[in-house]
Amino acid sequence: MPELPEVEVVRRGLERWVAGRTVEAVEVLHPRAVRRHPAGGADFAARLTGETIGVAQRRGKYLWLPLEGRDLSVLGHLGMSGQLLVQPEEAADEKHLRIRVRFRDTAGTELRFVDQRTFGGLSLHENTADGLPDVIAHIARDPLDPLFDEAAYHAALRARRTTVKRALLDQSLISGVGNIYADEALWRARLHYERPTATLTRPRSAELLGHVRDVMNAALEVGGTSFDSLYVNVNGESGYFDRSLDAYGREDEPCRRCGTPMRRRPWMNRSSYFCPRCQRPPRVAS
Repeated sequence: MPELPEVEVVRRGLERWVAGRTVEAVEVLHPRAVRRHPAGGADFAARLTGETIGVAQRRGKYLWLPLEGRDLSVLGHLGMSGQLLVQPEEAADEKHLRIRVRFRDTAGTELRFVDQRTFGGLSLHENTADGLPDVIAHIARDPLDPLFDEAAYHAALRARRTTVKRALLDQSLISGVGNIYADEALWRARLHYERPTATLTRPRSAELLGHVRDVMNAALEVGGTSFDSLYVNVNGESGYFDRSLDAYGREDEPCRRCGTPMRRRPWMNRSSYFCPRCQRPPRVAS
């Protein structure tokens, strides 16, 4: 699933190509694409028509389009394969086009939500006082947010009886970090994914957080990570950070630091990739 860098790439494209445009018409072409909008597709289309789109916003992996002058936002769930594309109006429809948004201007482009696996969708939500769609009010700030509270994050890590990778993926502690970038940051920090968070000192957790930021910023510079054609920006272009991955997906390949073959272990219905020499597992208490 897309993580913070991939979602931020899409957000930047929407800010450039959609912000300030007024909706002329909305077509909902598949009911599952609006299943998180309980009133259904016709209501979603009617309520969005005539509204002006504000500057796209993001918190962690969550993306939304605020409506100007309203306490409402369109929340985008990209899911496993969702794409928000800005396409020429005359372009042929994508095979898995689910929602089309046309605008009242002469720019000649429209916003399309395309989703092969239909796990994603769009929905309208009331905003909180902080401007977030109410359904994601519980999501923590992400590490690239200038208001991210490092001291509070460290205190939460020390207080939780959990392991470091679980904590990195806990969206109520820190948002935007998924499986790929967690493995990359842990490799850079030389930490095993099962390291108990209670054993992390303040300097050690600050170092890990620095690596999380570094790997995400590096991914942003090249458009995110694309393992297949489903991960694209609003112009349909793939990112290529996967060419620079140090840990994720490199089972049996030599560690770029020490040369030891990288290992993969099943973990929470996912996989964890690590170097058995650089990232030694924690000692088991006897």
